[in-house]
Amino acid sequence: MDDITTYTLWLSIIAACLIVVIGRLVQGAVSHLRHLFNLRTDPVQQAYWARNGTVIWPWLKKNLIYAPLKRKRHNRNFQVGRLNMGTLPSRFHTSLLTLYILSNIVYCLFLNYKSCNKVAILAELRGRTGHLAFVNMMPLMVFAGRNNVLIPLLRVSFDTFNIFHRWISRLVVAEAIAHTIAWMAAKNIADKMSHQEHGMTSAMRGNPFLYWGLISLLAMMVILIQASSAVRHLAYETFLHLHQILAVFAFLGAAIHGHKGDLPLTNYVYVTIAFWFLERAIRWSSIIYRNFGLSSRTLVTVEALPEACRVTFLLKRPWELRPGCHVYAHFPTLTRSLSSHPFSIAWYDLKPAPGTISDNDDEKFPSRPTDLPSRTQTSSSITLIMSRKSGMTATLHARALASPTNTINITGYIEGPYGGLESLHSYGTVLLFAGGVGITHQLPHVRDLLQRYNDGTAATRRIVLIWSVRTQDAFDWVHPYMTEIFQMPHRREVLKVLLFVTKPKRVGDVVSR
Repeated sequence: MDDITTYTLWLSIIAACLIVVIGRLVQGAVSHLRHLFNLRTDPVQQAYWARNGTVIWPWLKKNLIYAPLKRKRHNRNFQVGRLNMGTLPSRFHTSLLTLYILSNIVYCLFLNYKSCNKVAILAELRGRTGHLAFVNMMPLMVFAGRNNVLIPLLRVSFDTFNIFHRWISRLVVAEAIAHTIAWMAAKNIADKMSHQEHGMTSAMRGNPFLYWGLISLLAMMVILIQASSAVRHLAYETFLHLHQILAVFAFLGAAIHGHKGDLPLTNYVYVTIAFWFLERAIRWSSIIYRNFGLSSRTLVTVEALPEACRVTFLLKRPWELRPGCHVYAHFPTLTRSLSSHPFSIAWYDLKPAPGTISDNDDEKFPSRPTDLPSRTQTSSSITLIMSRKSGMTATLHARALASPTNTINITGYIEGPYGGLESLHSYGTVLLFAGGVGITHQLPHVRDLLQRYNDGTAATRRIVLIWSVRTQDAFDWVHPYMTEIFQMPHRREVLKVLLFVTKPKRVGDVVSR
């Protein structure tokens, strides 16, 4: 029966992935057709794609797929008093998580109740819960990886997988606790029936099978507490390092527990640990390759701005970037650790990659169609805008501000790029919203769409950028990039920028262009 529940659980995961893949393929095909048909059309002709051909799909998107769990806002933090208790998932994510958790509960309770032996029923429950805890460890670890292969395959963001990672981890802890309680109850009944009361402590003494299982359980329970949003946001750096150390003890304890007991699914734990090492090796290999050379490394320049820093990485090797990407920034001399922080890429230079067409190569026609190179562009510098908060960003801003030139050079490197899964090239009208430093995510999209409009490779005919900030000081963050965008050809025909200042220093200082 344990094998049947395992196969059923994996089949449900694979079926969900296949449904998403099919949906993405259909979505990609429609997007490609829309892109092809709208390349040479005007806004009036593009109106066909603005109308829904069915009421079912719009209803699903409005009420399930894109809908928040309640009210009218996504990613809403729910609070108890002043404590942040986490982010509510969307309705669609909640539906998937509910089905997954309920299925695990059903599998745990699908026991042989015909037996009159309570010890046998508890032993079956003990085995089932431990069995499912081992099985769920694999998706738990896979979903936590930044290099999760399902992210590009399903075109699902890392944040979404991180939500599933958190809830599956809670499920694993609950199954581990149920596993331990079932063992204790069965042992207690068996001891009473045999009139031998040795107690739990004596049973565990000199038994590595039991105490390694207990170590794993205790590590999981501490993770459950310290990974809660209220604790996590108090000191993120401390949480991150402690979380990783506890995870090592949890998986190591589970592996030894399974090995000592010759449990059938111990290989699941081994594969999970191997995947963790592989994902870490890929990340650090990428960091070393992209940032370090034999005689040089990535250079970092930090410029202090009002309530923010402009951080520019001069890359050791060129990168191929897409609009909407983000990177993880590492500053080992600043944080005194190997931790990293995610930031959207605000700007990057564009240069033709070796062997591709440049603007000066228009007269060099290839002799055969197969000799035609691509227009791939690479970047040798990446700029991030880091809003001053607490911790690392506050320290970085203070150091740059203390410099006579408000600029410093420090040691650092970046990891990525990640994200950038969605393309906006097939849409006739694109509305982009940003609040505060969130403008960094939208600027590359604006430049890319304008550039492709001028090249005739995008269907976009209208771009509306809506940016809300507290004060006009935020304009200094992206002033050189907005200036470059405003100087692009056909900018006035295509782009409209709406600025909203919630706390202006002087009324009337801001005029949308």
